[in-house]
Amino acid sequence: MIVHFNRTKKWLMVFALASASLNCFAKDDITFANFRDIRDLNPHLYSGEMWAQNMLYESLVHYNEDGSFSPWLAESWTISNEGKTYTFKLRQDVTFSDGTKFDAHSAKLNWDAVLSNKDRHTWLEMVRLITDIKALDDYTLQVNLSEPYYPFLIEIAVTRPMRFISPNAMKNGETKNGVNSYIGTGPYVLSEHKKDQYAIFTANPTYWGNKPQLKTVTMKVIADNQSRLMALEKGEIDLIYGKNMVDADSFERFSKMDKFQTLMSKPVSSRIVLMNTTRPALSDVTVRQAIEHIINKNDISEGIFNHSEAPADTLMATNIPYANIGLKPYQYDTKLAQQLLDKTGWTKANGQQYRQKDGKPFEITLYYDSNTASQKTIAQYMQDEFEQVGLKLNIHGEEEQGYRDRQKAGDFDMVFDISWGTPYDPQSFLSGMKLPVYGDYMAQQGLKEKPQIDASISKALISTDEQERQALYRYVLETLHKQAVYIPLTYERNRAIAIKSLKGIEFAPSQFDIPFEKMHY
Repeated sequence: MIVHFNRTKKWLMVFALASASLNCFAKDDITFANFRDIRDLNPHLYSGEMWAQNMLYESLVHYNEDGSFSPWLAESWTISNEGKTYTFKLRQDVTFSDGTKFDAHSAKLNWDAVLSNKDRHTWLEMVRLITDIKALDDYTLQVNLSEPYYPFLIEIAVTRPMRFISPNAMKNGETKNGVNSYIGTGPYVLSEHKKDQYAIFTANPTYWGNKPQLKTVTMKVIADNQSRLMALEKGEIDLIYGKNMVDADSFERFSKMDKFQTLMSKPVSSRIVLMNTTRPALSDVTVRQAIEHIINKNDISEGIFNHSEAPADTLMATNIPYANIGLKPYQYDTKLAQQLLDKTGWTKANGQQYRQKDGKPFEITLYYDSNTASQKTIAQYMQDEFEQVGLKLNIHGEEEQGYRDRQKAGDFDMVFDISWGTPYDPQSFLSGMKLPVYGDYMAQQGLKEKPQIDASISKALISTDEQERQALYRYVLETLHKQAVYIPLTYERNRAIAIKSLKGIEFAPSQFDIPFEKMHY
């Protein structure tokens, strides 16, 4: 019996050592591809990749999938003074990755830095409403507003600009002119970066929360869609993640390969085309309504996205708060479109290729982001649809920064756009329409209803009456729909393709985040 016991014990020890040896070599890193560099990761500005900022910086509260909030850097909070005062009790066990203590004083310094750059954050109504921020003691932070503001917790939860960077990384207590380094409280730190080539993130050894199982996350810059797919097939990367990082046909092809897994989120945002109401050819609402009727969204959904993106009937899906208001969609009907165009004086005589009015042919340009795989394909499809009813549509692709600058300047006839998705829709997306920060503001300038649209958005954001808020949102969404400012195309989904062994791949409430901290092998 003794011999048998010792022999068993010996084999158990051998098995344990073998298991330990295997565990030593267990994969705890991941390499994935992004179409561009991480750029500036200052959490208080907007030039950096949001997924990267989300790895480094944290918020006071966490926005959950069901629309609720849970503690993050704040253990608890109270709302008082008729919704105008928020008081946060902060965790006492948090440090920035440089060892600096996170407390109410460093939190106040961060938010004061955001407020000192108010003009950059005009899309956030909250920034306009904050009257003061107080550190009541080392771990109690109080924020006072001039008016109640129902999206307050949402807007401090999103990735930027209300997250926290180490005071040591600031420049004279400010961040508006840049930062010295990217030091947050999050689960990862940026350990190496070579511009336009790669970035390496490693697990934060002093992280206060649950330690991520992936110890190293390497991002490779691979701008070309097909090159990313080849890198995945060759084993050079483990993951492709994002709405526009892979086309629908390739996604379907990889779904049939044993070595890989494919995942798709629920609908996250609206893929849309914005029509500039100040342009002569598009200033007539009847012309814009005619254009709505010549786009076959079912064809786009099926032919371009293999049904992975559902046709969009309205600017925002009915599952978005305040958006389920019974709007009548513009149906695909080229006969009706032609009747409407004839009514406006845009007619086509025998032998003419394009419709004319006052001796001038109808000709406009649709701009698209050349970095987004699907936009060129949709633009080419729309060009053909326009041709069928005698309208000339030029299409022009350009790099993202130039494309964004064009939107902001209002230098377009039509341009691709998206709603911001949860948790930004509807409040942040609509709030961004009020000022010349995005293309929406310029595109709506031709509407006589524009002042009332802006006033209704502002009032909805501070209303404490649910019925009044719903009525105000209804007016805005109904007006934009009837005035045909937006052509809703499809409801977008986030996508991921990964090697089979990678587990814990999820989609965050915000389409812009990648939850690496939940991934493992």
